[in-house]
Amino acid sequence: MPNVVAIAGSPSHPSRSFAVLEYARRAVEKEGLSTASINVRDLPPEVLIYGQFANPDLKAVNDLVVEAKGIIIATPVYKAAYTGVLKAYLDLLPQKSFAGKVILPIATGGTLGHLLAINYALKPVLSELGASHILAGVYVLDTQIQSYDETSVQLEEETEQRLRSQLQEFVGALHSGKPELVGSL
Repeated sequence: MPNVVAIAGSPSHPSRSFAVLEYARRAVEKEGLSTASINVRDLPPEVLIYGQFANPDLKAVNDLVVEAKGIIIATPVYKAAYTGVLKAYLDLLPQKSFAGKVILPIATGGTLGHLLAINYALKPVLSELGASHILAGVYVLDTQIQSYDETSVQLEEETEQRLRSQLQEFVGALHSGKPELVGSL
């Protein structure tokens, strides 16, 4: 089982949030941690819409989450919140799936007006799933992403520094085996 699961909450592909998530996932792998990716847009729509908890595709990705030590979750921000497809998936996770895990939220958006979407929209749901070790999120403005495609992203230097800093904290907490040392809510 992977140490870290990267959850992509974008309904489109390619997307800026997916590109930033892939950057983060690769950086974590360079630190010796194994990873797996979940693209919620790839889950069968009927599973998400009808809440088909027993579906084998859903069970397989949920098992990855439950067994992971860390979660990186990335989403674009629409109308001051994370995406509906991500919400549909989070609602289908087993209760307390994020308990005992280190969580790094990442969001992308078009305006600074959505800067607090991580704190006020996403973190309460993560907490409800049992997360108590949520790192300070990384919010990336669309204009701070200079270019991206399915395999790479070019970020402004300051943005890349912020992301690297949070990734170092994330990896440090996972390597120490003591997520309680990480800043929590």
